[in-house]
Amino acid sequence: MSALTQWAQGLLLGGCAVMATAQTPATAPKDASASTRAIHHSLLAQLPMADKRSFADAERGLIEAFGDQVILDAKNNPVWSLKPYGFLAAETAPDSVNPALWRHARANMANGLFQVTERIYQVRGVDLANMTIIEGDSGLIVIDPLTTVEVAQAALALYYKHRPQKPVNTVIYTHSHVDHFGGVRGVVQGEDVASGKVKIIAPAGFMQEATSENVIAGNAMSRRSLYQFGALLAPGEKGQVDAGLGKTSSRGTVTLIAPTQLVTQPIETHRIDGVDIVFELTPGAEAPAEMIMYYPQFKVLNMAEIASQTFHNLLPMRGAQVRDGLIWSKYFSQALGRYGADSQIMIAKHNWPVWGSADIQKFLKVQRDAYKFLHDQTLRLINYGYIGTEIADMLTLPASLAQDWSTHLFYGELKHNNKATYQRYLGYYDGNPANLHALPPVAAGKKALEYMGGSEAVIQRARQDLAQGQYRWVAQVMSQVVFAEPQNQAARQLGADALEQMGYQAESATARNAFLQGAFELRHGMPAPMNAGTAAPDVLRALPLDLYFDYLAVRINGDKAAGKKIVLNWRFTDTQQNFVLNLENSALTHSANTQDAHADATVSLSRTMLDEISLNHTSFAAAIQSGQIAIAGEAEKVSELLGLVEVFPTMFPIVEPRPQR
Repeated sequence: MSALTQWAQGLLLGGCAVMATAQTPATAPKDASASTRAIHHSLLAQLPMADKRSFADAERGLIEAFGDQVILDAKNNPVWSLKPYGFLAAETAPDSVNPALWRHARANMANGLFQVTERIYQVRGVDLANMTIIEGDSGLIVIDPLTTVEVAQAALALYYKHRPQKPVNTVIYTHSHVDHFGGVRGVVQGEDVASGKVKIIAPAGFMQEATSENVIAGNAMSRRSLYQFGALLAPGEKGQVDAGLGKTSSRGTVTLIAPTQLVTQPIETHRIDGVDIVFELTPGAEAPAEMIMYYPQFKVLNMAEIASQTFHNLLPMRGAQVRDGLIWSKYFSQALGRYGADSQIMIAKHNWPVWGSADIQKFLKVQRDAYKFLHDQTLRLINYGYIGTEIADMLTLPASLAQDWSTHLFYGELKHNNKATYQRYLGYYDGNPANLHALPPVAAGKKALEYMGGSEAVIQRARQDLAQGQYRWVAQVMSQVVFAEPQNQAARQLGADALEQMGYQAESATARNAFLQGAFELRHGMPAPMNAGTAAPDVLRALPLDLYFDYLAVRINGDKAAGKKIVLNWRFTDTQQNFVLNLENSALTHSANTQDAHADATVSLSRTMLDEISLNHTSFAAAIQSGQIAIAGEAEKVSELLGLVEVFPTMFPIVEPRPQR
C-alpha cells in the first residue's frame, strides 16, 4: 500500500464493520438494578406522560408506511430497516430504558410518506433525517436527499407510488451535514446538474464545510461516533433504541454534487418552479453552513435542523467545534418574529412537524428559552468561578420548560451542553493550576491505586457503592483501576456494570449509546475491524487540495522527520494548480500557487490521478510505472517524505489505555 493510498484512509464519513463478539452469561447485558428502577418510577410521576400529542403529530398525514421493509445496496447488503426495532411496539418502557426516551423512541417509529399540506410531502423514518418534497409547477423540489443513495431512491419511489412522476428539477441542501446531502445521486443525475437541467441550491460556505468538518480529526471522530450513535450495539431493550433525531443513519453509498447556486445574503427570496421560497442563513449554530426556509404560499416554516423535537447538541460526543447556544436562541427569536404569526405548519429535517400558529409560536418560544437559559445560567455560574463539572450538576431546566417534550434531552445532554458552553468561553482549563499539568490516565490511575491501598481494596469499596446506586463514582474509579491494570477483570466488569446502569437511566439517546458501548468494550474488549470504511468518492474528489495537504501534514511522524529537510513541487496538470511542500523542523507546510526553483523534486500528476490513488483504485508506484505520475529531480526525496506518513488505526482504545507512542 502506497503512502498516498494510506493517506486517504482517514477521510472517513462512515464507520466500519466489526466482528461480532460472543456473549457469555458473565458478560451479557445485566438487568436494571433496584436503583435504576426506582429512578424510573420517580420519573414517571414527574413526566407529562398523559400528553400523547407527539404520537398524533408524528402520524398525521400518513399516506403509506414503509414498515419493516429492508433496503438493500447493489451487493444485497442491508442499508436500512426498522424491523429490528419491533420491540418498541410495547407502550410501557422496560426497566432498562428511561421512560421519556422510550416514549420518544416510539414516536420516532412513525415512518413512510406523509402529506404535510397541499403540494408538500415528507418521507420520514427511512434514515436519520427527513426528505421533503415540494411539487413545483413542472417538477419536484427535493430538500435534503438523506444520507445515502439507496434510501433516497426508496424514498422517492414511495413518493412516486402515490403522486405524479414529475422530474426532480431542484435539490436544496439545508446544511453541510452528510445526512442532508449524501443521497443526492439517488434523486438526480450528475449530468443533469452539469447541463443545467437540475439546479442545486445550498447556503454560503456549503462545500467547504461539507468536505472539511470530518477531515483533520476525522479518524478520531469516526471512532467516537460509534459511541454516540450506538452503531455497534444491537437494537433492543438493553441495547440501542434510538439516536434522538431518528433511529440511526443508513449504511449505503454516500455521494455529493456541488451546488449550482448559493444563498449568500442573510435573507433571500426566490421563485423556484412557481414556488416562493424565503431563504434565511443561520450559520454558527447547529452547522457552520445552514439555512431555514419559509414558503409563504403554503404558510409553512422549514426550520432545517435548527429545531427538532429535542434539545440539540452544543458539542457532539463524536467531537466538533463548540456551537453557539446564544446565537442559536437568537435564530429562534428571529424566526418567531418573522414567520411565527403567519406560519400554520412548521417542519424540520428530523422528527415530526408542528401544526397551528399558536403551537408553532409556543414551540419556537420554549426552544428559544431553553437555549437561552442554558447559555445565560451557565455564564452566570461561570462568573461566580464555578467550573464545567460543577455547573453541570447545578443546573436543571425550569419546570416550565421541562414539561414540554421538545426540550427534553433525547439527542443533546444538559450536563454535556453546560460543559460545552464552559469550553466555548474558557477552554479546557478550569483555572486550578493543580489541573494545568495533571497526570494522564495511566499514571494517575497507578498513583490513585497506590494511595487508596491497591486495586483489591478499591474494588471492594466500589462494590458497596454499586449496590447503593452510586454509579457515576464507581464508573469513574473503576476507570482509574482499568487504566492502571488493564487486565483486571473484576474492575472491568464492575465498571461495565456501572456504565450500563447509567445508560439505562439516560434520557439522552446518545448518552445511553455511549454508556452502553463503553460497558460492552470493558466486558469484551475493543471490537476488531473487519474492513475499514472509505471516503465517499464524491466527497473525496470535492476536497480542496489545500485541505489534502493540511491532512497530509497531520499524518507526518514528527519524531522520524527530525533533522530532515525536504522541498517538493507538486503540479496538477488538469487543474493547473501548483503547490510547494516544505518539510523542516518536523513540520510539513505548503504554499499554493507557487513553485520553488530549488526544490528537491517536482511531482507532476492530475488531480484525477490523486483521487484514484486515494480511493485505492491504483497505487502511487503503479501510476509512476504507467507514466501517469512524473517525478523530476531526486525521486528518493519523494519516497522519503511519503515514508513519514502514518496510517491511523480505524479502531483505537477508549475505555482502556492507548498504546504508548
